[in-house]
Amino acid sequence: MPSILDVVVVGAGPNGLTAAVELARRGFSVAVFEAAGTVGGGARTEELTLPGFRHDPCAAVHPLGVGSPVFATMPLKRYGLEWLHAPLPMAHPFDDGT
Repeated sequence: MPSILDVVVVGAGPNGLTAAVELARRGFSVAVFEAAGTVGGGARTEELTLPGFRHDPCAAVHPLGVGSPVFATMPLKRYGLEWLHAPLPMAHPFDDGT
């Protein structure tokens, strides 16, 4: 890493990572810093309850990423991104629990 950077990005969520990629593509030296133990911000998948049962914390907006023009220009699959689509994207129980 260079001793003097052009850009420092704080936060490795979708916006921070996208900004870092776009700036690096334009020739800037960029460093990304993240306080959490993993990158991805709200756009990550974790096993939060039971083994094999995966959740998307903060998943309100990132499902739109699959159609993002900027994400389409990045080789995200090479780095492990796989867009998963559940057969039933959401469910809400009735008052009686069914």
